[in-house]
Amino acid sequence: MAPILVMRDIVKEFGSFRANDGVNLEVETGEVHALLGENGAGKSTLMNILYGLYQANSGEIYFEGRPVKITSPKEAIDLGIGMVHQHFMLIPALTVAENIILGMQMPRGIIDLKEASRKIKELSRQYGFDIDPEAKVWQLSVGQQQRVEIVKALYRGARLLILDEPTAVLTPQEVNELFRVLKQLTQEGITVIFITHKLNEVMAICQRVTVLRAGKVVGTVATCNTGKNELARMMVGREVFFQVNKKPCSPGQTVLEVQGLEALSNKGLKALKGISFNICQGEILGIAGVDGNGQSELVEAITGLRPVTAGRVLLNGQDITNLPPRQILERNVAHIPEDRNVRGLVGAMSIKENLILQEYYKQPFSRGWFLNYDLIKDHAVKMVREFDIRTTSEELPVKNLSGGNQQKVVLAREVYRQPALLIAMHPTRGLDVGATEYVHKRLVAERDRGAAVLLVSTELDEILSLSDRIAVLYEGEIMGIVPGAQARVEELGLMMAGSKRLKAS
Repeated sequence: MAPILVMRDIVKEFGSFRANDGVNLEVETGEVHALLGENGAGKSTLMNILYGLYQANSGEIYFEGRPVKITSPKEAIDLGIGMVHQHFMLIPALTVAENIILGMQMPRGIIDLKEASRKIKELSRQYGFDIDPEAKVWQLSVGQQQRVEIVKALYRGARLLILDEPTAVLTPQEVNELFRVLKQLTQEGITVIFITHKLNEVMAICQRVTVLRAGKVVGTVATCNTGKNELARMMVGREVFFQVNKKPCSPGQTVLEVQGLEALSNKGLKALKGISFNICQGEILGIAGVDGNGQSELVEAITGLRPVTAGRVLLNGQDITNLPPRQILERNVAHIPEDRNVRGLVGAMSIKENLILQEYYKQPFSRGWFLNYDLIKDHAVKMVREFDIRTTSEELPVKNLSGGNQQKVVLAREVYRQPALLIAMHPTRGLDVGATEYVHKRLVAERDRGAAVLLVSTELDEILSLSDRIAVLYEGEIMGIVPGAQARVEELGLMMAGSKRLKAS
C-alpha cells in the first residue's frame, strides 16, 4: 500500500539553530505511527510544518501521492489533515456544535446548526462517542473535550489525524477508550500520527515508530520488532532504566500532618474539601489524579502560597498554617514547583545565582550586605558536577538551558539543603526519559536519606514506580489512600474519575 504521507529532507532553522535537519518521515495509510524523541528533538516542529503553522526552509511533502505546499492550517485541513493539540482549541462558552463548525465556510453563507448537530450525532454514533452537540464545552470532562476535538477533525474530512500528547490529561479508563477509538479509526482507513513520550502507550497502540534525536531521524522501527528499552536507547543514545531500585520503606516519625484542609480556588470556589493525610520520615506519599482536581491548591496551601480557610498544617508537630512561604521553607521544607519557569527559576539570572535563591541572604553565601561571589561560584561548580547539569558555564543565564537541565538546577538547589520535607510537584513534566530517570533516582535518594517526600504527579506510572503510599485526589477530596505495593491501575483510575471511594488509611 502506498504511504499517505512522505516528508523528505525537511530542514527548519530558527536563526542559527537547526530544529529539523534533513528529516525523512513516511507514514502508511491506516496505521498509528508514533513520533518519539527527547525534548527539543524536533517532533513538534515537524508536525507544525505538516499542519502549516511553520514553513520549512527546504524539503518536500507528499500527501496521498501528490506534492503539496502547506502554508496554513486551513490548507492542511482542506487537504484532509487534522490536528488535536495537547491544549485543546475549544471555546468553553460555545456549544459542541458551534465549536465544531467554527471557521468553516457555510453553503450560501447560512449557518445550519440543526444539520451540523445531525452530522455530529451520526459521527458520534459511528465511533461510540457520547457527545451532545447542544452541550456547552465548559460542561464537559477533559476526556469528552478531547473527543469533541477528534470529531471536529473528522467532521472536516480528516484522513490523517495528528495527536499531540493525547493521554496527558486522561484517566486510565479514558486512555483505554481513546485507544479503542484509534483502532476503529485505523480500521476505517484513517491514519494517525501519535506524538508521545510514554513508551508503554507506543507499544500498546502504534504499529511503527520514528525516533528523532537532535533534529535528525535515528530510525523507524515496527513495534512488533522492538521494545521499550531499545526505543529509549534510540531516543537518548544510552541505556535507560525504567524501574527505580529502592529499599523497602521503613517510615519514621510523622513529619507532615494535614488535618481537614480547605482552601479556595482563584475563582473563589472551594478547591480543597477537608483533606487529611500524613507523611513520615523515609517515605514517599504520591498524590495521583487528573490535573485540575486541587493538586495546585494543596501544594500552595502547604507552602504558604495560598490562604488556608479551614484545617491545619503541622510540620514536626508545629502548626505552620498560613505562615509566610519563607518562614515555612526556613523550617527545612523544600519545594519543587509545578512550573519551574514561573516559581522555580529566574530565567535572566545565571545558573550560579539561581542555585542560591533560597539561601543567598545567609552565611556562607553572604557577609552582611555583600554576597561572597567566590564561594557562590565554587558552590555552583560543585552542584553542576554533582547533579550533571549540562552547561558550558555556571555563568550562563538559566533560560538558555534545556528543560531537563533547568529542572536539575531546581532539584540541586532544593536537595542541597537536605530538607526534612521535600514537596515535588510534577517533577518530570516535560522531561525526556533520560532526565526523568535522573530525577527519580534523586527523589528516592532523598527518601532513603530520611526525608518525607510529597510527590504530586499526573503520570500514573511515575506515582506507581516511586510511591510507598498513594492518595487519589478528585475534585478537592481524597478518594482513598492505598499502599503503593498493592495499588492497581484499574482501582486508581476509578478513584481518579470519582467513581470509587476508599476509607483513608
